Amino acid sequence: MRAIEIYDTTLRDGAQMRGISFSVNDKLKVLRLLDDIGVAFVEGGWPGANPKDVDFFTEAKKIKLKNTQLVAFGSTRKANTKVESDPILAALLRAETQVICIVGKSSAPQVTNTLKISLAKNLDMLAESISFLKSEGRRVIIDAEHFFDGYVADSAYSLKFAKIAVEAGAETLVLCDTNGGSLPEQVFKITKEITDAYKEKLKIGIHAHNDCELAVANSIRAVRAGATQVQGTINGYGERCGNANLISIIPNLELKYTEEKLKCLPKDKLKHLSSLSHSVAEIANQHHSAHQPFVGASSFAHKAGLHASAMKKQDFSYEHIDPLLVGNATKIIISEQSGVSNILDWLQKKKLSPKANDEIIGEFAKTVLERVKKLEHKGYSFENADASLELMVRKLIDVEGSAETKLKAYKPYFKLVEHNVYISNGEKTEATVRIEIAGEEIHSASVGNGPANALDKALRKALVSFYPKIEEFQLLDYKVRIQDSSLGTAALTKVQVNTGNLAEDWDTIGVSTNIIKASWDAIVDSIEYGLIKYGVKPVEFA
Repeated sequence: MRAIEIYDTTLRDGAQMRGISFSVNDKLKVLRLLDDIGVAFVEGGWPGANPKDVDFFTEAKKIKLKNTQLVAFGSTRKANTKVESDPILAALLRAETQVICIVGKSSAPQVTNTLKISLAKNLDMLAESISFLKSEGRRVIIDAEHFFDGYVADSAYSLKFAKIAVEAGAETLVLCDTNGGSLPEQVFKITKEITDAYKEKLKIGIHAHNDCELAVANSIRAVRAGATQVQGTINGYGERCGNANLISIIPNLELKYTEEKLKCLPKDKLKHLSSLSHSVAEIANQHHSAHQPFVGASSFAHKAGLHASAMKKQDFSYEHIDPLLVGNATKIIISEQSGVSNILDWLQKKKLSPKANDEIIGEFAKTVLERVKKLEHKGYSFENADASLELMVRKLIDVEGSAETKLKAYKPYFKLVEHNVYISNGEKTEATVRIEIAGEEIHSASVGNGPANALDKALRKALVSFYPKIEEFQLLDYKVRIQDSSLGTAALTKVQVNTGNLAEDWDTIGVSTNIIKASWDAIVDSIEYGLIKYGVKPVEFA
């Protein structure tokens, strides 16, 4: 088995992504998650660069890490200071981490054009900084900034930089594709030259940026060339186009190169990868991409009828790995492109297959498919509205199949008498609702921020005394999409509602040329589905 050190820099490099701003508490949460899954190194930030990172390292000392080494990041000493009095190195020592990573420029053009110092002085800064930190009892990792570009421009200087890092006592030399423009074959060739020369004296790492969509490929090629440390971020967060995505690199290395037995995480930790990816996205307040490889909601989703049919015969027909290995799952999507196989599989997973023989079940699946196609032709889309789809199927079971299947899957929770919406000004909207439950008519009114919010509040107000469980889930998100903008204000409107709580959520849909009607349908579905999910029986049938 060959161990690959995973070095996570989400809390520093990842935090440079536009739209991400971690609080100290956020950073501590991410640190605990990374420690739990067994990441070897976590770069906490640049102590001294800002008060937040200083506070983070202070608080992080209180956490007893099980698997992870916390790393403080900085740079070599400044050109005009001595190591003993350099403020950057002093701040790194105050962070009190056993491991320190410092960045130095390994590109001759960068040294002369950006730092504007001599090539020799830059190497002195590197050597003295490493030696000083080593004398203070620290393990030192060197990030060789612009290494690949520098090697192409002046290989002799980049090689000299590597030689100095080795001689000064660095533990690991990390080759950085700082601009993200290197190609995989180039990364392989240069990394192999460095590893062949120095692998007996120190470890070689890779730090790739994603400006050409090659960060993952470059990281893997560097490992193939002999690198034993991979730096990157969760979900590929980072400035510009991001950093190498560890969520893709880790399973590729562990699951694809089976003969080499590459190991990135401790035993049985890979199955928590999906959970880690989603948790960090939530902490970072970022939308988790459904199409992210390995861990996205669509990574193992099958929409086409042909694919679903093949999957029933052979699991790996359209899946490159078992999704359970990374904590994900196969998902059959129901849409107008579905086949009967999609429907049958979906019914089985939802435990909605009628209690009947295969012929009746098959006919029912065809009925469901026809209804789906008709509704999607009218503007519905059930791919992201699974709750509305389930309600539709439950109603079909009750209406179409109750006599033969002996399964009544749906009963209404109330009967609508009428609802009205009044917009008195541009900020607040009033909604009134009259419904009937078990022969009793209930009237309620509520003011909200727009029609949907007012209707949701008024309906809940009318229902809560009969169904108190509705207080355990709330409307979380409300989206409106115009289906055909060429029709202007007469266009068909699709409303999608997300409902739930911190533990779980579900999506419903409504479609109409009247946005109030579309909103009402989606809201009613969301509440009825929630009551079914929580096992609440309709009052009049209890």
